[in-house]
Amino acid sequence: MVIQVLIVLMLFQVKHVIGDFFLQSSYILSNRMFYGHPAGMLHVGYHLIGSAICLLIVGCDFSMIAILLLVEGLIHYHVDWAKDNYIARKSITPKEARFWNLLGFDQLLHHLTYIGMTGYFAYSLDLL
Repeated sequence: MVIQVLIVLMLFQVKHVIGDFFLQSSYILSNRMFYGHPAGMLHVGYHLIGSAICLLIVGCDFSMIAILLLVEGLIHYHVDWAKDNYIARKSITPKEARFWNLLGFDQLLHHLTYIGMTGYFAYSLDLL
């Protein structure tokens, strides 16, 4: 049973690297700071598709997937929007320590989201 929990958490980690780094484009990075812009929606869409695949691999039912994707989508979108908007307003560049502090905090929030999602998965399947 514990192996299912570790597998889903590992899948989320791999998915996150793909969605937050490999699938980024200049279009997404240049426009995520604008609330409601399609670029931010596209970025979150990549994450939600990846998370749905992760959850299907470990045998989640569609109602659990829907709940987890809703929560992840709302959190992921707003974390990225807030960080990108703040960086743009303050004209922070990657040459500054604050940029990397914000990126680290952003990544922490995303990974805590995955831990919460994994906990909900484990709890709902009575694995905890």
